Amino acid sequence: MSPSGRPWPLSLMFLLGMGMASEKINCPSRCSCQYLEVNCTGQQLQEFPAAIPLDTRQLILAANNISYLPAVELSFLADLVYLDCRKNLLGDDLDFTFIGVAKLVYLDLSFNNLTQVTFSTFSHLLSLVVLKMSDNPNLVTIEKDAFANNTWLRHLDVSRTGLTFLDTSTVRDLPNLRFLGLSDNLWHCNCSFLDFITWMTESNVHFPDADNITCYTPEGLHALKMPAVEAQLHFNCLTQLYKRDYIFLCLIGFCIFFAGTVAAWLAGICAVIYKVHTSKGEEGRGEAEEDI
Repeated sequence: MSPSGRPWPLSLMFLLGMGMASEKINCPSRCSCQYLEVNCTGQQLQEFPAAIPLDTRQLILAANNISYLPAVELSFLADLVYLDCRKNLLGDDLDFTFIGVAKLVYLDLSFNNLTQVTFSTFSHLLSLVVLKMSDNPNLVTIEKDAFANNTWLRHLDVSRTGLTFLDTSTVRDLPNLRFLGLSDNLWHCNCSFLDFITWMTESNVHFPDADNITCYTPEGLHALKMPAVEAQLHFNCLTQLYKRDYIFLCLIGFCIFFAGTVAAWLAGICAVIYKVHTSKGEEGRGEAEEDI
């Protein structure tokens, strides 16, 4: 073999080895890395992994024990578009967590310990299309304007949570919403919830597992499917009068009767005074004519 032919294979092997070593150095411990993807699924991680490549587009942290997402470390991943955090221990302190990942399109927070969603939770995710929060049994509150900035949201799943109420405007004002998971929640089907149920029947949104979208309370509506219960709620809320309603109507009737009585009395007095005054005027003119 010629002397000039040997360095090439050695140099190629050296560069390849350096590339593999560089990839391993840049990949977080106990995670696997591919092009623009970091996968840390099922590694029993207690904390957010360190040394994630800054050009990561897809980060999978599923099935770990992570209880906190550091906003600063996340903000370094400015190109992140896919974040899977399902089956962790994330709690309710997520406000401003995603402030630095504005390009995020897919976010999975299902099977965690979320308790509430506020305006500040997802307000910076202007490109968000898919948001999964199912199987958070302690999630009891979603603020009215929680998704006000997420106008591109098409897929929202809040199934199997602790929700009992959801304001109609929270989802009605999402122009691109096409999929809404609501099944197996503890919905309280009272008169305040009637607008939401009416919206469900009139919207073009798809509700998966519709047979399990049922009322939990009150007892008389327990286990009834929510769209089908609309007629019952219309009857209960728009036609049925309660004790306070009867009291109010009685008070209104009494006030009308009293006002009518007073008005008639005043009219009678005015008529009498006018008649007396008219009679005196006629008597005065009669006496004047006699004197002449």
